[in-house]
Amino acid sequence: MNPRKWRVAGINFDHFHMGDLLRMARNHPEVELVGISDENPQRMEEAIRKQRLPRDRAYTDYRACMEKAKPDVVILCPSASQHGAWVKKIAPYNVHIMVEKPFAASLKEADSMITAMPKDKTLMINWPLQWVTSHCKTYQLIEAGHIGEVLNVWHFGGNRGPLFHGADKVEKTPAQVAQEKPDSWFYKRAHGGGSLLDYLGYGTTLGTWFQGGRRPIEVTAVVDEPAGLEVDEHSLVVARYAHGLSKFETRWGTFTDPWTTQPQPKCGFTITGTEGTICSDDYEDFVTVQTRKKTKPHRLVAPALKAPFQNPVQYLLHCLKTEQPLSGPVSLATSRLGQEIVDAAIRSARLKRTVQLP
Repeated sequence: MNPRKWRVAGINFDHFHMGDLLRMARNHPEVELVGISDENPQRMEEAIRKQRLPRDRAYTDYRACMEKAKPDVVILCPSASQHGAWVKKIAPYNVHIMVEKPFAASLKEADSMITAMPKDKTLMINWPLQWVTSHCKTYQLIEAGHIGEVLNVWHFGGNRGPLFHGADKVEKTPAQVAQEKPDSWFYKRAHGGGSLLDYLGYGTTLGTWFQGGRRPIEVTAVVDEPAGLEVDEHSLVVARYAHGLSKFETRWGTFTDPWTTQPQPKCGFTITGTEGTICSDDYEDFVTVQTRKKTKPHRLVAPALKAPFQNPVQYLLHCLKTEQPLSGPVSLATSRLGQEIVDAAIRSARLKRTVQLP
């Protein structure tokens, strides 16, 4: 018997990650890519070409896409400030929804997204770093007690800037970046722009995963104030937990992109536990570990991920098919706590003081 085909649609192309997610859907043997939609038809051209999608499956009106394509699952990639609005638009069609990170522009918006979903449908927040082998290996080591109880998490996350690359990490020229920057939502405060909102959720959400879901007591954040820009390009955030301090740093303007050449400092996580440490750099196939039995830093292989844990589309459909709840950073519980820390950081940066979590 032929396996069931999941009907998948991609709606709103604000975030260039839509191209990556559509490719994952297209490559899945149990997926039929039934439609895409964006108000700007030009933004769909690359997807039509790369995914060999018939033009009659591309819609400028999301309602027409939903009514004619009749998807089971919708992938949403709107600007950060529009996540809540788009979930509320799509949820009444009684479909499962995957939203590309971050969760939302605020905790209130995140909660409204959860409330808007039908009770028998799944909402998933995709954090691309969950599918990096080094970070998965780190979580496995932590769960196995390899470094004891986690005390501290340090995260440095970023890249040269959000406009230097498109879908599938295709590089753009400085001239292209300069042309796009004035109109890009990434650089508009009202649309949820800035490096803090773009990258802090990676650190706080995976940091929550690594720390077993524990919640901080208070948060202190500082952001730069670049001349001529209304959003930050660099932030430093310290979260105080009952068990210790964790630090999360975001940066647009790293010397190189981490998926090409790791900048200095390297992008990734460093975790300290009562019995050891783990350094987990982004996009590596190993982690570097210290333990009390072997204090000299040494590498452990982070093997390639196997199905159904290789990418978000694969994992979501596996959970839907087997009726298993989502786990890890993409789950609502972990993503929501990550968002709560981001909210506290935004308040702290605005007030220029430490704020307590309620």
